[in-house]
Amino acid sequence: MSVESDLRKDGIEVTEKLDTLRVNSLARNVSVKLCETFPEFNLNQNELFIKLSRLNMYKAKMPEGMAEANYFYKNTSIYFNEHIQDEDLEEFAIHECIHYLQEVKDKRNSLIRMGLCDYTEFKIYGLGLNEAAVQLMASKVNGIPKEYVKYFGISFETISPSYYPLECCLASQLAYLIGEDILFESTLNSNDNFKKHFANATSPKVFMSIQNAFDEILNNEEEIIKLNNRIANIEDRNKKVDGMVEKINELKSEISLTFMRTQNLIISSYFDNTFNNISTLEDVENYRRKLYNFKDYLGCTEGYTFFNDYYVNKMMDLEEKYNRIENGEIETALKVITKKENIFVKIFKAIKKLLLNEGIKQDINE
Repeated sequence: MSVESDLRKDGIEVTEKLDTLRVNSLARNVSVKLCETFPEFNLNQNELFIKLSRLNMYKAKMPEGMAEANYFYKNTSIYFNEHIQDEDLEEFAIHECIHYLQEVKDKRNSLIRMGLCDYTEFKIYGLGLNEAAVQLMASKVNGIPKEYVKYFGISFETISPSYYPLECCLASQLAYLIGEDILFESTLNSNDNFKKHFANATSPKVFMSIQNAFDEILNNEEEIIKLNNRIANIEDRNKKVDGMVEKINELKSEISLTFMRTQNLIISSYFDNTFNNISTLEDVENYRRKLYNFKDYLGCTEGYTFFNDYYVNKMMDLEEKYNRIENGEIETALKVITKKENIFVKIFKAIKKLLLNEGIKQDINE
């Protein structure tokens, strides 16, 4: 299929090509910001500029609900929605430029990988996770502040309130557990480092389940957009419209269920596995702190209690493990219990009292 056919299929109609001066300006600014935001990746600013300046950039008419910008690998081009003001193009260019930098092609110029996404002959894997990771990187580059939002009955805090918010919430949870630097490095350099780290912390099966859930959420969101656009083009409400509205509500429910199920899987799989590897008092404290702070990344619905219940049960298990380590029942336990570690017992008692008063539940619901 030609590029023109792809554009028509997606409802994109080119209205203007950006001149070389404007493309170079965008390439220069994006290169500077990527290097400044991610110094740990040792990016070469001049090389980045040269590469990004080769991109073709266009303004185009786009269907309602579609992304404000799109990168097409077949002709190495970025298409911006024509209503975007010139001074705002850079904000949207960053996400698409990252896509360009992460693409991997074979000798026939066919796309085989883009960051965390694999393009096989029959199916694409990891598209949702990759979009979320790229958007988190772009939001960080743009300096987007955190904001509380609510989508499909799910409330959470995010640095991407407008683009892939649910996917970004889940991706932020993964980044918190495994490391943002590992997630972003794999995203930019199109390797399996993040996948391997997360699979080691949980299991390959769990990683695949989570990856598929991202794709499911993304696909259902796109289906909702298509249905809304079809409804907008129908003048008179009829049974067909009612059917599409009902389908949209079903898709929203599926998205919400998939999100919560995936979040709970992330929590239980990671912290269950990590719990089994605790062998020192320092491990106990690190585990407690990491589990407690996970509350800052939660997406919550009305009546959601999974995390609170899980936390209470794990604190009880953790206290038992602490006592076993303190008494030397675990071979690698520290032999000397310092004053600081004795204080830890008091911390446990305080936490138990707090949980009995449902303090952490109040924190989540707020």
